[in-house]
Amino acid sequence: MPFDRRILIAALLCASLATFALGQNAAITTDPAPDKANPAAMETFQIPSHGAMLNALVYVAEGAGPHPVVILLHGFPGNEKNLDLAQTIRRAGWDVLYFDYRGSWGSPGEFSFTHSIEDTQSAIAYMRDPANAKRLRSNPSYIVLIGHSMGGFMALQAAAQDPAIRAVATISAADFGISRLQSLPPDKQDAAVKGIAAHLAAEGMAPLAGCTPESLAREIVANTAKWTFVGLSPKLATRPILIITSDDGLAPVNDALVDALHQAGNQQASTIHMATDHSYSDHRIALESAILGGLGYLEQ
Repeated sequence: MPFDRRILIAALLCASLATFALGQNAAITTDPAPDKANPAAMETFQIPSHGAMLNALVYVAEGAGPHPVVILLHGFPGNEKNLDLAQTIRRAGWDVLYFDYRGSWGSPGEFSFTHSIEDTQSAIAYMRDPANAKRLRSNPSYIVLIGHSMGGFMALQAAAQDPAIRAVATISAADFGISRLQSLPPDKQDAAVKGIAAHLAAEGMAPLAGCTPESLAREIVANTAKWTFVGLSPKLATRPILIITSDDGLAPVNDALVDALHQAGNQQASTIHMATDHSYSDHRIALESAILGGLGYLEQ
């Protein structure tokens, strides 16, 4: 290739990357020009899930669409809802669904981790329904899961069972100590349940109904083999996976997942570490930038 042509291609590539970066920053700092025919909106409704109706909302992106969809999954018990991320993602042109699992934050029913996995699947089904997609100007075939803490756990579990999910991003995904429980002998299980229950109780149970710290801890111990992050890697080997970690102690189990994904042949699994707390309290802009960068990669 002639030298001048190489310079031209390099210059065009740099310009393209610069334009992409500016577009991502604009979604963080700048409201888009209003579309009067198809304005940005917020729709509130309830999602049916196994006999209960889950409280939910969608931040609808402006424009005729159809817009790709992010389902944003909250943690345990869900004090940090990450709705600043939802607003930023919407400004980037995505519809964003947020909902509360059964038995959490006023959604009827009994809270459990199993129910929450089922509820995530119900939310996916709701967004795939053609009538709902038309009403929300969304693309039912283009769904990405993003979850924080327990929400990261839910995102990985649901995506592993649903190959049509386009991509997953996790933010300090919590495995509830499952990686340490796999080799636990039966005579140590009661002590493990007490330890896990104490940790869950310390996180706060007031927003949750139909469960106790002990019932949730026993559910974790009973499902250790099925819920391990590393064990999910073969089912996640073909899709983009963004793993974001912080200084909250959850990085090792997430790093192990990334290693397992690479070993399973996933060349689209990446990780970003931020020196901050579990809620990313002083890294919200950095978190938004990382999420938008991952979503932008999907759109290229």
